[in-house]
Amino acid sequence: QVQLVESGGGLVQAGGSLRLSCAASGIIFSTNAMGWYRQAPGKLRELVASITSRGSTNYADSVKGRFTVSRDNAKNTVYLQMNSLKPEDTAVYYCNALRYNAGNAYPLFGSWGQGTQVTVSS
Repeated sequence: QVQLVESGGGLVQAGGSLRLSCAASGIIFSTNAMGWYRQAPGKLRELVASITSRGSTNYADSVKGRFTVSRDNAKNTVYLQMNSLKPEDTAVYYCNALRYNAGNAYPLFGSWGQGTQVTVSS
C-alpha cells in the first residue's frame, strides 16, 4: 500500500524559508520520478517541482530560482527547499510519484497524503 507523508509546513513571513519533506513507502522509490504539488484555496492543484529518478529537476515558472527539489533514495524521501517565500505561495503542499505522457507529468497515484500547510504572511 502506497503511503506519502508530507511534513515541514508552517507559518512564515514573506521572504522566509521552509523545507518540506515527503516520506514515501510502498513504492520502489529510487526508480520513480517525484513531484511536489500545491493547492491554494479555490484553485486547482498544480505541479511546482519535479525530480526524476536520475536527479533531473524541473520547476514551475512561479517558483523557479526560489524552490529547490531534492531526493534521498536511502531514506525514501523527497524534499522541497523553499526560499524567498511570497504570500502567493500559501497553499497545502503534496507530493506524489509522477508518470509522463507526451512530455507532460501527471500524478502516478490517485490517492494523496494529508499534505502540509504553508502559510506566508505579508
